[in-house]
Amino acid sequence: MRDPLIWERTARVAVKSRTAVAPCSTANLGPGYDVFGLALDALKDRIKITKVSAGGRKIAIKNSDQAIPAAAESNSAGLVVKRMMRDFHVYDDVEIHVTKGVPAGYGIGSSAASAAAAAIAFNALYNLKIDRNRLVEYAAEGEIASAGTKHYDNVSASLLGGFVIGSKGQFIRIEPPRDLFLVVAVPISMHVPEKKTEVARSVLPKEVPLTSVVHNVSGAATIVAGFALRDVEMIARGIDDVIVEPARKHLIPGYNSVKKNAVSAGALAVTISGAGPSMIAFLKTRKNANKVAVAMAKGFEEAGVKSRTFACRPSSGARLA
Repeated sequence: MRDPLIWERTARVAVKSRTAVAPCSTANLGPGYDVFGLALDALKDRIKITKVSAGGRKIAIKNSDQAIPAAAESNSAGLVVKRMMRDFHVYDDVEIHVTKGVPAGYGIGSSAASAAAAAIAFNALYNLKIDRNRLVEYAAEGEIASAGTKHYDNVSASLLGGFVIGSKGQFIRIEPPRDLFLVVAVPISMHVPEKKTEVARSVLPKEVPLTSVVHNVSGAATIVAGFALRDVEMIARGIDDVIVEPARKHLIPGYNSVKKNAVSAGALAVTISGAGPSMIAFLKTRKNANKVAVAMAKGFEEAGVKSRTFACRPSSGARLA
């Protein structure tokens, strides 16, 4: 990290605003709870940060969506900018224009996409030249708005792209296989509680059998090996969580039907996307993607839930627009 005092004396802002986009993502991938993230080349958030005036350090959130928090302290992009302003002694008033493409509360990294895009845009606006791993640390600040605490799985994937093994201070990116396709089913008519991630964490067991831990470690290792070897079928073999998913599946109407239908339609593996309630299927090539998408939607429909499905490849991550 650059010395903020040196930066404060020497930096000159050449532009008034910068814009960045960041993709949605999925976390956990079954057994990789709070560690694995995968960027998805589908829905995106767009963040534009504009320098309004000097001397105030005020942050204004601009958004046409009334569901997005207007206070910087409650907004994922606002929290990121607030922390970066403090660390780099920026005293400008700024506006953050948020264009949401990733629906909030469905387990596909909505807050992470805004946070990642905000970190990229602010870094470019003030020419801070922060390395990407450090930017992940700043983006993780935004997760406090939705989860109540910093965590890195979605933000690391959204910012860095590809498959990321992440924890505080260390983020290992692996390029996904080219023939990996994902189908995501988002239950759009389902009621999602406020602070949904906190609710999903509250149902997790406090103690688990050692045999379950061994099973999940084996699966997680298999997933990492599959990404390293560019082997989609190996990745899919590792996606079997016996700790977190069984504790959360009752929160998702139609869970069993969605999973069964997807596998019957040709999916190699199916799991909850992040904290849910979205479900994600893993496929080798796009051949069966449409069939799997229809089958997953039917599974939710059987439970009286309307859903939106999309098929995609992994994303290369956040970028300036």
